[in-house]
Amino acid sequence: MIGRREFVLGAAAGCVLLRPRSGHAKASQPATAINFDIPAGACDCHTHIHGDPAKFPWFAGRTYTPEMALPDEMTALHKALKMQRVVIVTPSVYGPDNSATIYGMAARGNDARGVAVIDDKTTDAELDRLASLGFKGIRLNLSTAGINDPKVATERFLAAAARMKSRNWHIQLNTTLPVIAAMKDTFAASPVTLVFDHYGNANEALGVGQPGFADLVSLVKSGKAYVKISVTAGPRENYGYFTPLAQMLISANVDRILWGTNWPHPNSVDGSTAKVTPLWQVDDGLVLNLLPTWAPDAAVRKKILVDNPARLYEF
Repeated sequence: MIGRREFVLGAAAGCVLLRPRSGHAKASQPATAINFDIPAGACDCHTHIHGDPAKFPWFAGRTYTPEMALPDEMTALHKALKMQRVVIVTPSVYGPDNSATIYGMAARGNDARGVAVIDDKTTDAELDRLASLGFKGIRLNLSTAGINDPKVATERFLAAAARMKSRNWHIQLNTTLPVIAAMKDTFAASPVTLVFDHYGNANEALGVGQPGFADLVSLVKSGKAYVKISVTAGPRENYGYFTPLAQMLISANVDRILWGTNWPHPNSVDGSTAKVTPLWQVDDGLVLNLLPTWAPDAAVRKKILVDNPARLYEF
C-alpha cells in the first residue's frame, strides 16, 4: 500500500485537484499515470457514489458504513484514467434507494448509465422512471447480503428475471463461484442477459483451476453472461495473480468482457455499521496499466473498454 506522502505526491503529479471536505478522508485517486493509449469512449463499468448522509441516508439494513465518495472525486478519477464513460451501481448501503446513484449520473450526463437495486416494493412505474434516467439493469448483491445458499439465490434470481425479461434489462450478480457452479443450469437458461461482478469473486491466488471458475468461463463463452474484470477489496502486493484469470476469460469470449475500477473501493470486511469504515486506498492507475498484459492487442482492449459497454449499456 502506498503511504500518504506518496499518494499526495502522485495525485499532485497527475493534476488531481479536489475540493477539501472537513472530517472525511478522500476516496482514492490514481498515483500511477496511464502508460498506454486509452481509446475514445472508454468506460469504467463498475463504480459507486456515496453521498452526504444528510442528503442520502444510509439503509438501515446495511452491513457497513462507508466514507463519502462524491461525483467531483469520480470526475477527477476518470480524468486521470482517461475514461469518458461510467456505469454507476447502487451500493448495498442504500438498499433499494437509488437516489445517490441518480445524483452521480446527473453529474456526468449522457456519459453515465446506472444499475439499480430494487425490492418487491419497487413498482413498475418506478422502473419506468429509472429507465428514463439511464438505468439499464438491476443488481442482486448476494455476497454482501450473505446469501450463499443456492436455493435462496435461485429464488431471488428467478423473481428478478421475471420482472426484467420484458424490459431488456440485464441482471448483475455479486455472488461466489460455488453459487455460480450450483446455479449454472439456471443461469444458462436465463431469459435475460447476465453480468457477473469481480471475476465471480474468484480468489486470484487459487488460479484458473479453482472450483466454479470453469463454470463462469463457460457462461461467458456461451455469450449468456458478461463478466467484469474488476478488482475488489484493498490494494494487493501482487496483482499478477489476476493475469491468468483475465486471460482465460478474454480468450473464452472477448465480446463479453467489461472492465471496471470498483471505485471508491468500499471496505466491508469487518461488517460493522456502528462506525464509519475508511475506504480502501487503491491505485487504479496501477491496476488499469495491467490491461495490456491481460489483452496485448489494442483492438481487443477497445472491445473491452468501448464496444462491449456501448452494446450492453446502450451508450
